[in-house]
This record gives sequence, structure tokens and C-alpha cells, in this order.
Amino acid sequence: MSLPDSSNPQPSLASEPSEAEAAKAPPAASPSEAAHAESTSPSVLEPSPSASSHEPLSHEPSSHEPPPHEPPPHEPPPHEPPPHAASPNEPSQYEPSPVATSPHHPAPSRAAPADIGPELKQRFPKLFVGAPKPLKLRIQVDIQERAPGIFTKQALSAFFRRYTGSTSYLQAVAHAPHRFDLDGAPAGEISAEHRQVALDELARRRGNQEARRALEFEQRRNRAGLLRDFERTTLTRANFCALKQVADDELDGLLERARREAAEDREMQRRQVPLQRPPDRRGPRPPPKPRA
Repeated sequence: MSLPDSSNPQPSLASEPSEAEAAKAPPAASPSEAAHAESTSPSVLEPSPSASSHEPLSHEPSSHEPPPHEPPPHEPPPHEPPPHAASPNEPSQYEPSPVATSPHHPAPSRAAPADIGPELKQRFPKLFVGAPKPLKLRIQVDIQERAPGIFTKQALSAFFRRYTGSTSYLQAVAHAPHRFDLDGAPAGEISAEHRQVALDELARRRGNQEARRALEFEQRRNRAGLLRDFERTTLTRANFCALKQVADDELDGLLERARREAAEDREMQRRQVPLQRPPDRRGPRPPPKPRA
């Protein structure tokens, strides 16, 4: 057994390929072609346009686009009120808040149907003439049977939504013993559940009315104080508005309203008649008897 000759070592694995292998290999790309291939090849950090939607995208914003929810530098934040404005959910201390639409009763998107109240009163006077009466359940079915083709379902629904939502109708449901049909005859008792719903709604409306009156009284008093302080102040108009947290373009309107209210108060005080002692109905007293 002969030993390998150390003078003729085996070729290394990292040695250059043979001429046959070099002929089979593709030609080397030029520097420009390599740069083009690198720019058009898909990135290992970002998915290609054909990637599925569930693959995560890169969270780093582009250098030439602002963040999606960040306002431009020259504009104030979208929900930050100016220093003198009240919060949208807080009533002003000088003016009543505008009436907001209730989420349960949104503003109608189209014109309301014609009022059918006069027609119902003419056809069914024993039920609809006079003070509101608790209606028989499913009264619309009876109306359609007694007057077919006269009233549309939309018109009846709109009318009874207003009719049954009035305070006078709720009071009738809360205190009347039974319901009434189209001829004004009793047509079933009012359930305890319906009566309690009417009582709860009346209590809620009374509470809202009292809170609204208290707020209006407080705002009227604040306007009177604003007028009094404006007539006595030595501050500039801008400093006075900043101190009272009133916008400059709203100050004149508040002062004019305060002056009208002050004139109304003086007129009411002038018209008040002082209380007089009622006359003695026993007639004039007889003269005293002379002493003996």
C-alpha cells in the first residue's frame, strides 16, 4: 500500500472551477445591470404588491408623508377648543346651549307627512275631540277598517307618535282607569306597566324642566353681573374678555341682552301693586260712649 505523494496535493474545494464549468455558468452582469436588478428585486423587509393582505406591513412611515393622524404644523389640533370657548358638553355660563337632537329621536331626513289630526277629529270626534284619552291598543287597525284607504300607514304612525308622546296624553295614561275606542267607549284597562312607564316619563320631564329653569336663571344672573362689571371696570376690552372668558365678538350681544333683561325687571317691579290691607267688613265702629 503506497502513501499519497505530498508533493502533489489534491485540489481544494474552494479552488477555481474548471474550463467546462466556467462555460456552463451564466455570464457576469455588468455594474449597471446589477444596480437595476437590485432596485427591481423584492425587498426582504417589505412585502411585494402581490403579497397576501394578512402579512404585516412595515410600521415605519415614509420620509415624505406625515403620520396618518398627525395634524399639519400650522393647524391646531382638531378637538382642542380656543381658550375662551366652553367645552361642547358644558353649557355656557351666559347663554343657553343650542337644542341638540336626541339620539332616540333623530332629526327627520325628509319632510314630515301631512297632519291628519283634523280629519281624525272630524271622523271620530268622540275619541279625538277634547282632552287626550288613552287609546285602545292597535287603534290603527280599527281606523283602517272604519276608513279604508283614507289614511296611509306612514301618516298614522307619524300622528300617533306625536299624539302619544305629548305630556297631556301621558298624564291621561297615568290617571285614567281604562282605554277608549273610536266611539269613546271603554276598551280595556290600562296595565300597571304602561301606567308606570307614563309616570316615569312625566317625572323625567319635570326634572329636565326644573334643571332648565335653574340654568336659565343662573345664566340671566351671570349676564347681569357681566354688565355690572363691564360698566365699572378699568380694564381694556381684550383684558376684560379674557378675565370673563367671553369671546370679543360675543360681548356686545351679551351686554345688549343684559340691558334688555334689566329693563324688563324694572318694568315688572314698577307694575307690582303693593299689598293693601283688606277693608273691615264689620263696618265702621260706633263712637265711644261718653264717660259718666
